[in-house]
Amino acid sequence: MELLDWSLVSSTIRMVTPILLAALGGALCSRVGIFNVGLEGMVLAGAFSAIVGNHFTGNLFLAILIAALTSVLFALLFAYMTIKLKANEIVVGVAINFLALGLTTFALRAIFGVKGAFYDKDMAGLPKWDIPVIKDIPGVGEVFSGHSPLVYFAFLAAIALYVFFYKTVTGFRVLAVGSNPVAARSLGLKVTGLQVLAIVICGALCGLAGAQLSLGQVTMFSEGMTAGRGFIALVAMMMGQSHPVGILASSFLFGLMDALSIRLQGFSLPTQFTSMLPYLLTVAAMFFLKERMQAASNNQQSTR
Repeated sequence: MELLDWSLVSSTIRMVTPILLAALGGALCSRVGIFNVGLEGMVLAGAFSAIVGNHFTGNLFLAILIAALTSVLFALLFAYMTIKLKANEIVVGVAINFLALGLTTFALRAIFGVKGAFYDKDMAGLPKWDIPVIKDIPGVGEVFSGHSPLVYFAFLAAIALYVFFYKTVTGFRVLAVGSNPVAARSLGLKVTGLQVLAIVICGALCGLAGAQLSLGQVTMFSEGMTAGRGFIALVAMMMGQSHPVGILASSFLFGLMDALSIRLQGFSLPTQFTSMLPYLLTVAAMFFLKERMQAASNNQQSTR
């Protein structure tokens, strides 16, 4: 078995999708001056809801829609607590994460009557799309073809977010709100409305990330199956400085580490060691970004 080949790149693209979608949602919140630590909980809620929706409806589109709507409900709770009640964003985000973990664990037992994980051999996962012509090109076809629809959507979402931020009037207004909400409000911008909208879209993206995790990569749900991917997405967002291109690059790096950790298991390395790779990179990134994070935190506090 080779360590580096085309299939590793293809696996990286699959692994990067949940991180990228959640990180783009986090970037939207960051751009309106909201630091959303609840990404992990929203992705987990989306992953569970996708399985529930698929199990009871048998329709993949409805399952994805249910996943997005469920995460939006968590996002609305986050928005209400942080914007309306002026609660601390970090505290609310952590509470959202624990709420999602507790609710999905309870619902797994209440709905399916199982503990730990739910798997149905008759449940269909997300389809794999083969791109005409490209699928027949050696190497290139293996990398870019044969992925789920949400994989392609994630990369299109990164492009769309770049265009939105830097090519549209509403995008410039969003950036203005994040830079100085007081000045933006004095200009007549609906700061609260834009912040709520950003958080809601963030919730929807996290729901899609969860659906990709439970229906795209595997077809099952296990307790805490996000395994810190929401926090990794948060770090990817900070590494990319909330810029779609930067987020795409940093998410790809984390996805590569995730794919490598799985590949290294084939070289008789201990699973416990290989599983640490994405999180070691996260800790290293947090260490090198600590000054930037402190500056961003001070900037957010000074603009309020």
